[in-house]
Amino acid sequence: MHRKATVLVAAVFVLGLALGALSMHLAAERYWADHGPRKEYRDRGRDPQGERMRLVEQLTRELALSPEQQQQLEQVLVETSARYDAIYEEMRPRLRQVREEGRNRIREFLTPEQREKFEAWLHKIDEERRKRECHDR
Repeated sequence: MHRKATVLVAAVFVLGLALGALSMHLAAERYWADHGPRKEYRDRGRDPQGERMRLVEQLTRELALSPEQQQQLEQVLVETSARYDAIYEEMRPRLRQVREEGRNRIREFLTPEQREKFEAWLHKIDEERRKRECHDR
């Protein structure tokens, strides 16, 4: 009886870890969807150029920037945005690798029936991601 309880507690703990990891993955994916390359912002109805102009206007008011400083600020913001995009593109393969490793770890402890449902769920998630990526290009 004590052994069954220990096994059950261990199983619940492992399942909790897996669900936590999956939740973190999904949260990270949502974060990058909202904060990833600026093209994604544009495709989701956001306007990076408009956001940049609003920031320049706000800082112009608060800091009393000259026209020359405004141009310099805008150039810095454009260059910084491009650098963010480049970093994200470099990270994308590593993120895919970590995602697949996490999926493989989850597959290891699922029953065949659970694995089948998990694969169907992953297929749905991957299709949504592919649609988003195709739309972003």
